[in-house]
Amino acid sequence: MGKKTYKYDKVLCRKFGEKIVFLRKNLGLNQDELAFKVNISPSYLSAIERGVTDTTISTAKRLAKALKITLSELFNL
Repeated sequence: MGKKTYKYDKVLCRKFGEKIVFLRKNLGLNQDELAFKVNISPSYLSAIERGVTDTTISTAKRLAKALKITLSELFNL
């Protein structure tokens, strides 16, 4: 058997990214500042915000903390 691959949900990723952008801008943060707080690269944050990649739960948890919301609020799309 071959390795099973999973496709990410493009609509979910796009909506998640839009929420990150909205929350980041409401806090007055630029991408570099938020990426630093979350300990990810600015290019990875950009990919998340554009909805071209999904992310891990641990990164989502750090994003929620940096954006001053709960993880459940972050996933309430």
